[in-house]
Amino acid sequence: MKTIAAETSLAEVINTRPVLARELERLGLDYCCGGERTVADACATQGLDTAEVVATLSRVADDGDGARAQWATMGVTELVDHIETTHHRYLWAELPRLSALLDKIARVHGERHAELADVCHVYRELRADLEPHLDKEEQVLFPMIKLLAGAQPAPKFHAGSLVEPIAVLLAEHDRVGELLAQLRALTQGYEVPPDGCESYRACYERLAELETDTHLHVHKENDLLFPAVVRMDE
Repeated sequence: MKTIAAETSLAEVINTRPVLARELERLGLDYCCGGERTVADACATQGLDTAEVVATLSRVADDGDGARAQWATMGVTELVDHIETTHHRYLWAELPRLSALLDKIARVHGERHAELADVCHVYRELRADLEPHLDKEEQVLFPMIKLLAGAQPAPKFHAGSLVEPIAVLLAEHDRVGELLAQLRALTQGYEVPPDGCESYRACYERLAELETDTHLHVHKENDLLFPAVVRMDE
C-alpha cells in the first residue's frame, strides 16, 4: 500500500484509500474532476498546509479500511456494470426523493431561510443535468464500450470513435461539479441551522451523501473508465 505523500495524485489517494472520500470533501479537495492534481497542488489552490493535510489523510486512512478499492483493478466491462449498478441506480432512486424533501423544507423554513430558494434552484438544475446524462451513458455509451471491449476486430461506430462522446460527457461532469460546489457553498457545508427540524437535517445529510457518491462516480469515469476506453479506441 502506497504512503500518502505531497506528490500523490488525488485520484490515487481515492483508489488506494476510498475511506478518505469524506475527508477530501471536508477539505474541499476535488478528486473527481481534478483527480490528476497532486495533494500539494490541490492544497495550494485551497490555501491549505500540505504537510498538515498529508498528516490528517494518513491518520484517517490508518483508522479506516486499508483495502485498495476494488474498482481500481476492474476491466472496462466490469467497471461499467459496477458504475451502473452502484451509482446510476442510486441516483435514479435518490434524485426524486431529494426533490420532494427539499420542496418540503423550503415550504416550512423558506420564510426564515431565504437561501433555501437558491438551494432548490441549484438542485433542480443539477437533477436536470444528471438524469439525461445517466440516460446517455446507459442507452448509448455503455453499450458501445461493452461492444468495443468484446469485439475482435474493433467495431466501427457511426460517430467514428468514442473520443468525441466521451469529451462531451467530461464537460458535463465539470458542470455537475460546479453545481455541487454551489450547493455546498449555499448550505455552508451542509450545516443545519439551529432551528432546523429533523427533515431539514435529513435533507442536508442526504445532499452531502449525494455529493460524495457523485464525486466518486465521476472519479471512476474520468480517471479510470474513460482513459481506458480511449486507449482501447485508439
